[in-house]
Amino acid sequence: MLPENIKEKILGLLEEEFYKPIPKEDFMKIFVEDKDDENEFLKIIEELSENGDIFLNKKDKVGSLNHYSMKKGKYSSTKRGFGFIILEKGEQDIFVRESDKNGAFNGDIVLVKLTKPSDGIRRPEGVVVKIVKRGNSEIIGTFQENKSFGFVVSDDKNFNQDIFIPKKYFSGAKNNDKVVCKVTLWPDDDKKPEGKIIEVIGKKGDRYVEIDSIVRSHGLPDSFPEKVVRQVETIPDHVSEDEMIGRVDLRDEIIYTIDGDDSKDFDDAVGVEILENGNYRLGVHIADVTHYIAENSALDREALKRATSVYLVDKVIPMLPKELSNGICSLNPNVDRLTLSCIMEVSPENGKVVKHEIHKSVIRSKARMTYHKVSEILENEDKQLIEEYVPFLENFRNAWSLAKILREKRIKRGAIDFDFPEAKIVLDDKGYPIDITAYERRSSNKLIEEFMLLANETIAEHFYWLKCPFVYRVHEEPDDEKIMSLKNFVNELGYKMDYSRTGIKPSNLQKLLDGIDDKESKHAIGTIMLRSLRQARYSPESLGHFGLAAKFYSHFTSPIRRYPDLQIHRIIKENLENKFTEKRKAHYESILDYVCDQSSTQEREADLAERDVDDYYKTVYMQDKVGEQYDGFISGVTSFGIFVELPNAVEGMIRLYSLTEAFKYNEKSHTLVGTRSNKVYRLGQKVRVEVENVNVDGKEIDFKFV
Repeated sequence: MLPENIKEKILGLLEEEFYKPIPKEDFMKIFVEDKDDENEFLKIIEELSENGDIFLNKKDKVGSLNHYSMKKGKYSSTKRGFGFIILEKGEQDIFVRESDKNGAFNGDIVLVKLTKPSDGIRRPEGVVVKIVKRGNSEIIGTFQENKSFGFVVSDDKNFNQDIFIPKKYFSGAKNNDKVVCKVTLWPDDDKKPEGKIIEVIGKKGDRYVEIDSIVRSHGLPDSFPEKVVRQVETIPDHVSEDEMIGRVDLRDEIIYTIDGDDSKDFDDAVGVEILENGNYRLGVHIADVTHYIAENSALDREALKRATSVYLVDKVIPMLPKELSNGICSLNPNVDRLTLSCIMEVSPENGKVVKHEIHKSVIRSKARMTYHKVSEILENEDKQLIEEYVPFLENFRNAWSLAKILREKRIKRGAIDFDFPEAKIVLDDKGYPIDITAYERRSSNKLIEEFMLLANETIAEHFYWLKCPFVYRVHEEPDDEKIMSLKNFVNELGYKMDYSRTGIKPSNLQKLLDGIDDKESKHAIGTIMLRSLRQARYSPESLGHFGLAAKFYSHFTSPIRRYPDLQIHRIIKENLENKFTEKRKAHYESILDYVCDQSSTQEREADLAERDVDDYYKTVYMQDKVGEQYDGFISGVTSFGIFVELPNAVEGMIRLYSLTEAFKYNEKSHTLVGTRSNKVYRLGQKVRVEVENVNVDGKEIDFKFV
């Protein structure tokens, strides 16, 4: 009988330096002793090959991807024909020419063979050798009808092939309907794929149809399955006395929530007091969601499938049904709620946690505060609010003084603070965008941010030293080539970035940002800097968080809207209850890789959906402003155009072909230089532009220089 970890053993052998590819029959003899296991072993080899984890050459020799100079990744196409392979775990993207994509479409998982390494400035190049899995079997787009056939034009700008629809597969779709199209035939060459209409969403241009189309295009489920609905019906709407047994009772303490004005789900509450020894006692209390969600139940499986709540402008796609997220799990004021509490004693001298406790607890939030109200009290001593919240004033002031100490400690250790302004899109009662403003990040926002960061670090370090399986939030050190490219870029702009032989430190990047006085240049350079860093992700390994300059970090504080938080709550509770047996340890070791990958993938998909919805509303807001002029700054420079951002975070492009002279693109410095005038366009440069064209369908805004 083959061992359970046979796949890991196979992959481990292939990665050994001494291993050279051999025929699969010979390879099988290394692992298989019993003839009865041969067929099963060969099936495993075929499965690993089909999944793109190993490579079988034409002679059926088994080798690792590395041996054949191959990588596995997601193909991302562009409107101009070429594309990129997005690799896992922050490796540099691989450029693929149009002639080398070999039938790959946007979103496909592929194997790519490296043909040219990176030269430090340009990306490595490769050719697609195998399509492992089609990324989009269902395409959201606009139906274009002809007499005997039709086409679906994908909403995804990077899916640059229309889909041919035979008339018998129109399924009632009319011209300009938004539809869901299932691809039935994928071509190996440049011919159009074929498909059939499986659902009509509605008429193009309708706001609800457009938002629904964006949601569907990112594979985000809107409604909950019937099994989940039935399970939710069995969950109580209040906490019983029996459920409080074995919990630390904190209901008499001054504990409160601070959230946005329109928030409905409250998964964190805090309270701060000063002890007799002068230290701060900070309690961070998080909703005990796992009390209501049994592992591997229908509700748990659906939560993992979604992995995150998605916050669109006026719509939330929750990870959990509202009966939980807004009801029994939400830390609403003046009701008993089950929580996990991380209570930390913090030194006022250096902001270090000198002692901490983790408890299963029960709380009763004393107030539902908003960021606006608390900020008005702390910043402006608002008399009316001070009178209203007299019992909380000392606690608020303790919290604010502690938050400043924690922030100072974090900045001192080198954490990066990009502090990019977020756009807040304001809709009227009909759902039409009437204003776009900067989202305020005031004192109370920063206060809660510091407390959540501290709790997340404390929990991560605690469980790291326990050496038990866990989910960490990791942000690995950036790729050396990308950092050298960033260093050369900022040098070209006249700034200095420290960089030693031991590598880049987050404090080096923060020092660079602090040295830029002009806010537009700071924003633009910060954006390029952000693109030079790896993406944060979830991992069963504690690899540190580069951006936060934190050795240990996790996500513990939002189990209502993030599955990794919910997952580690189970592990925490089993430890607190002395139920963490070797069997449970082995169980978590077997599932956490998938949990981390699924959560990271869904987080990226949610980010893309949120950005697409924002872009849709921004173009709708700007469509009646053609001809109007604005001051802005250059936020991006490419070989095909100049991106300009307005003060309200709306971004548009000035296309190169619209300029009065030819410009040469300098990739190293991200600048455009006029071939006749030597005029230079660079990041951060202030410009005045006129809105020339707005394409709501493509979510594109065209500017021209005034």
